[in-house]
Amino acid sequence: MKKKKLTIAVTGLNNTDNPGPGVPVIRGLRESEYFDVRVIGLAYENLEPGIYMKDLVDKTYQIPYPSSGSEAFLDRIKYIHSKENLDVIIPNFDAELYSFIKAEKELADLGVRTFLPTLEQFDERAKSNLPKFGEKYGIKVPFSKTITSYADINNLRNNFDYPLLVKGKFYDAYLAYNPEQVINHFNKITAKWGVPVIIQEFIRGTEVNVVALGDGKGNTIAAVPMRKQYITDKGKAWGGITIGDENLVALTKKLIAETKWRGGMELEIIKNVNNEYYLIEINPRIPAWVYLAVGAGQNIPEALVRLAIGENVQPYKSYDIGKMFIRYSYDMIGDISQFEKLSMTGEL
Repeated sequence: MKKKKLTIAVTGLNNTDNPGPGVPVIRGLRESEYFDVRVIGLAYENLEPGIYMKDLVDKTYQIPYPSSGSEAFLDRIKYIHSKENLDVIIPNFDAELYSFIKAEKELADLGVRTFLPTLEQFDERAKSNLPKFGEKYGIKVPFSKTITSYADINNLRNNFDYPLLVKGKFYDAYLAYNPEQVINHFNKITAKWGVPVIIQEFIRGTEVNVVALGDGKGNTIAAVPMRKQYITDKGKAWGGITIGDENLVALTKKLIAETKWRGGMELEIIKNVNNEYYLIEINPRIPAWVYLAVGAGQNIPEALVRLAIGENVQPYKSYDIGKMFIRYSYDMIGDISQFEKLSMTGEL
């Protein structure tokens, strides 16, 4: 079969101890049976490792943070498109999704496709809205509330037992055993992400995760569950294994059917000692461990691109149980001239 040539831009090239999904997404695209891809990296920082992976990224452009304003952000994307004739963009960070969702129609008018949740879906599953989300869709969710000041911390003892989880609105989650630790975590999170900060009941049990893809019509195109085998001090999976949990897959399909979820997603779930499932978070994009799904037989990045360009994609019917992934560090050798060129021109 002759592969279709596409130029695809990908964000999330920070493949560090807190990895972005960009590099594993690109690996999935490189292994596609349908596409011959030219990959354009979109980087926020000039030391993101994916920039310098020549076998994965054909060219990289630096882009401004969404906080710089939607106009500057979109102008840069338009400039890159004028140079590279992009077919698809795959954003991989929560904090940038709002800008891309808002710009979806304008990008489509230029011929650039995305496949993202709607603004309503994006807002509905936000951490601060998760209790209402669970109530609406009949899914157990730990009790949580938002706080915005030190005064709120003093009142937590009225609603929570320690330990409890302290979470940022986009990223970061810390376990706190007393009010002093809550204050420390509150300061750390607000310095990076601002308010509100989410306080969530701590559920004891085993964390299981699902990477999934919905077609926007209620169909689950892909769903692969895994259990973390090794976790970093940032709470990120450094090793994991696919598991055969029909209840977990059924829960995922139910959620996608009822929300008509569009795009990639990750469900973070705690399975307690009574075999009850508590949804603790929904990440509205492909997670950094997606390459495990590719290795288990479901190439989610490939399927997402097929949906983005309007193809009819049939759901995957199975995946390999017992497939493992293990991350590792790898030293790449580059030249200061590469760093200088990207810093001065914004292109490499």
